[in-house]
Amino acid sequence: VQLVESGGGLVQPGGSLRLSCAASGFTFSTYYMSWYRQAPGKERELVAGISSTGDSTVHAGSVKGRFTISRDNAKNTVYLQMNSLKPEDTAVYYCTVVYRSRRYWGQGTQVTVSS
Repeated sequence: VQLVESGGGLVQPGGSLRLSCAASGFTFSTYYMSWYRQAPGKERELVAGISSTGDSTVHAGSVKGRFTISRDNAKNTVYLQMNSLKPEDTAVYYCTVVYRSRRYWGQGTQVTVSS
């Protein structure tokens, strides 16, 4: 299993970013996918999750209405569209999957929201 995140960077408050996570090594279209984030000095927290078909999603209360998770099963990729970014969204963002009872993580992508 390999998960490779991309799309992070430095953005001003109110800006937008789209994160991507390219997956390989498993049948992507049959697995639930999630995004987590970890800010300095804080625990890793769930940001959003999406069902295997994409027809069911969940978003943390802190990002609801601003972030949207989606997926393209033809491209084996899950996305996180982040709008109206705030300084408190600054964190390393990870995509993750539970495959054969083990949770796999990507290497993470840094998102910094600052003026």
